[in-house]
Amino acid sequence: MMLEGAADRLPPENTDRGDAMNEQVEGSPDGRPADDRTPPGQTGPPVPANPWGQPQGPSRADAPGHPGPPPTGGFPPPYGQSAPPSGQTAPSGQPPQYGPPPGSQGWGTVYPPRGPGQGGPGFDRHPGYQAPPKPGVIPLRPLGLGEILDGAFQACRKNPLATFGIAILLQAVVALVTVLLLGNFMSSLEVFESATPTEDDLIGVAAGIGALASVAGVVSGVALLVLQGILVIPIARAVINQKTTFGQAWRLARGRILPLLGFGLLAFAASLVGLALLVGISALAIVGLKEYSALVIVPLVLGAIAALVWVSTKLVVAPAALMLEGTGPWTSIRRSWQLTRGNWWRTFGIVLLTSIIVSIITSVISAPLSFAVTLLFGFSTSTSATPDALDSLPVLAASQAITALFTAVGYAFQAGVTSLLYVDLRIRREGFDVVLMREHEQAGAGTTDLLPGGTTSFGHQPGGPA
Repeated sequence: MMLEGAADRLPPENTDRGDAMNEQVEGSPDGRPADDRTPPGQTGPPVPANPWGQPQGPSRADAPGHPGPPPTGGFPPPYGQSAPPSGQTAPSGQPPQYGPPPGSQGWGTVYPPRGPGQGGPGFDRHPGYQAPPKPGVIPLRPLGLGEILDGAFQACRKNPLATFGIAILLQAVVALVTVLLLGNFMSSLEVFESATPTEDDLIGVAAGIGALASVAGVVSGVALLVLQGILVIPIARAVINQKTTFGQAWRLARGRILPLLGFGLLAFAASLVGLALLVGISALAIVGLKEYSALVIVPLVLGAIAALVWVSTKLVVAPAALMLEGTGPWTSIRRSWQLTRGNWWRTFGIVLLTSIIVSIITSVISAPLSFAVTLLFGFSTSTSATPDALDSLPVLAASQAITALFTAVGYAFQAGVTSLLYVDLRIRREGFDVVLMREHEQAGAGTTDLLPGGTTSFGHQPGGPA
């Protein structure tokens, strides 16, 4: 038959190998060698001890006499040893083993250290995090309060002549005008040499004081407005890491001075209209309500103050828009109104905090120095045009110079904060950081008189003078 023929063709069995496998070794109770780890009831070569954490060889579940799978709920295999493959069980008498799967690395494998940004010890940022670019004094992203204050200080420090120099020059002009006006006013006080000044004399002195205060206020306001507009240029250029000299700042701002004064004239006219309305309504209340007029006047004054603060905050970045975007007065007002929309409280808080900081520092430094100058050289309190009173004019001039010096430094810092606030608002609303990065690259290519935001923008196209 075919099976018998196939059996006859098989090679003869190696009887010597079978006899050797069946030999019993003395010293083992069951006839197995002392180092044989084969469980009882299972034949085959001894199983070597598995190194801890190393992959196991193929399971011998098909070996003769191999028991079936253990019952459900058995004990887990010991730690560090691998479990048999799915559908197979460990040999009888030997607990199952588990560990890394075949072909994987053991538990003792040493991995290479991770570099920065990949996690591991010593990393300082989230995986995949990339810091925003910072070509100049601020990072090109929405800014916090500390970054705005620090950026303003750094911009002024890197461009001292274009910031502090211009501020001191304008404040010196204001101080000179103030001293000249005070000198003329003190010369007119000779009317008080008479024992009984007439009513006309008193009215004339009061009118002179009012005129002096008005002129000094207008000169100071114009100088502050021009200063705020001019200092936008070196501060904004410092954002893209461009230095600005004293002459360069004047040259870049020269064509924008008249539109800036036009904006100041509009603001002054609006203030006069508001003041006239307040005075007129108060006068009508006094005439009509008499003793009850305070019920109308007090809320009216408080409302006028609140309206003034609100409008001033809405227009705080108008000079920056006018200088950098090449717009006219009306367009700059509209731009400032748009940029501060939804950011009024934040803008108001930053401006208020900056004003408080500057006022405190200026007063703490300048007041003791002015007082020391007055004590050292003397100052006449005479109300007549005596030689002592005229000799005190140099002391007054020195005191005004000290005050103007530190006030100028404070104004420069305030202008820097306002300029960076404008940049921050445009970054938040228009993606201005993209424009600044592109203009930084243009400046690196050799463009020296670049005004940030004055060419093209992301989300806004500046127009010509309006």
